[in-house]
Amino acid sequence: MRILIGTDAWLPQVNGVVRTLANLAAELRAMGHEVDLVTPAEFRTIACPTYPEIRLAWARRQALHERLRRFDPDIVHLATEGPIGVQLRAVCLASGTRFTTSFHTRFPEYVRSRAPVPLGLSYALLRRFHAPATTCLVTTGAMRNDLLARGFGRLTTWSRGVDLAQFRPVEPVALDLPRPVFVTVSRLAPEKNIEGFLNLDLPGSKLVVGDGPALVSLRRRYPKVHFAGARTGDDLVRHYAAGDVFVFPSRTDTFGIVLIEALACGLPFAAFPEPGPVEIAGVSGAGVISTDLRAACLAALRIDPARAVERARDFTWRACAEGFLAAAESCRRTRPLPEMAVLAA
Repeated sequence: MRILIGTDAWLPQVNGVVRTLANLAAELRAMGHEVDLVTPAEFRTIACPTYPEIRLAWARRQALHERLRRFDPDIVHLATEGPIGVQLRAVCLASGTRFTTSFHTRFPEYVRSRAPVPLGLSYALLRRFHAPATTCLVTTGAMRNDLLARGFGRLTTWSRGVDLAQFRPVEPVALDLPRPVFVTVSRLAPEKNIEGFLNLDLPGSKLVVGDGPALVSLRRRYPKVHFAGARTGDDLVRHYAAGDVFVFPSRTDTFGIVLIEALACGLPFAAFPEPGPVEIAGVSGAGVISTDLRAACLAALRIDPARAVERARDFTWRACAEGFLAAAESCRRTRPLPEMAVLAA
């Protein structure tokens, strides 16, 4: 099949959405499908007003319509609700082209962490965006129930994966930190609630891997914490392996790919009772879920690392791609994309 995916989140951004879409595209191509990614890299961009690291694309509808005509996709998927997603949505609606969407991020909670915007208003805008989709893909059953309660419809669960050949128990990086070591891997920004971890009274050491707008401030305010900065590839794997417990303090992520990466490296995790961590932990006993994050961290120290590795095997990118295809079948196009004489910019 020919699959077109529009996304406002793409390289060089480092986040779960980018990682998901990059691995999804690779798996789909390996399965013999043709994938066209519409990303900000192809357009003039401006910095997001509240998050300059994120670039917002200036994508014209006429150009996007021509892109659809040339590629002639069987499936159109809108991965994000930003400018590219909004413009592609308009093109699809104007041309009668069916499409699917996905709900990767609790955007209303992200916005509220930076500005006093009511959750109800943000969710109303998101309902409007996703309403015309043949289905909206969500990360977990709990997330699906939450969105149904908020008035969303036609929701399909779509899980995530981990590269088990890359993320595995290995020799840890030599950091010479007092044990136990509690580690988190995250973009360092207000919505990630990193301070919810750093403020915990825990034995041993705290290791933070990642970069972001809050890094300089956090380093200054928490001098006893080891900040390793951004790490990738085998270096990232070795930093995971340096920990005894992975700590996930986020209250806004819909899943948490870093959780299954940590499990694959042999780290049990501690997290708040949010949809992603709850689903990932399941009944495996590989993670501790609690409103008391400190207690969860201490309890996770008693979990056998082998149990974490075993749980990670339940999440693969091939299964993720197969789930995407099963859901996307609902929007397969069976007629040519019509000509469009006029499209507003």
